Amino acid sequence: MVEADLNKQLIDAGAKLVQSLDKKGLSPDAAFWLYSSDTKAWRLFLVEARLGEAGPKGVYRQIQKVMKELPEESQVLSLSDIGLLRSDAPFVQRLRTALRKGRNVSGTRLMNNVVNGKLIEDAYIYRIA
Repeated sequence: MVEADLNKQLIDAGAKLVQSLDKKGLSPDAAFWLYSSDTKAWRLFLVEARLGEAGPKGVYRQIQKVMKELPEESQVLSLSDIGLLRSDAPFVQRLRTALRKGRNVSGTRLMNNVVNGKLIEDAYIYRIA
């Protein structure tokens, strides 16, 4: 279970997962941590254009396989900490209007930002392409 505080260990683990997915040819179009005040927790969202092809179960299976191969220090994540979104999801579209990061894996923090009239409480974006 991911903590309420997004610490360096979680940020690094998320980056390592995205990089490993890239190496396996499962490169997500976007990847970001998003804080929910409702659940008081962070979730790592992966945006997958091919979600419709393989279906969520198939994509989760592929992610789980990659997670098992991660180094021990990156295994602070569980599959329940990860959410999948389609590339045409409204939240993803709002993030795209706010910033463009390209395909590299780097970090940008958004805190208390309003994008297209919607509040983003806290997010850490690795990629938004």
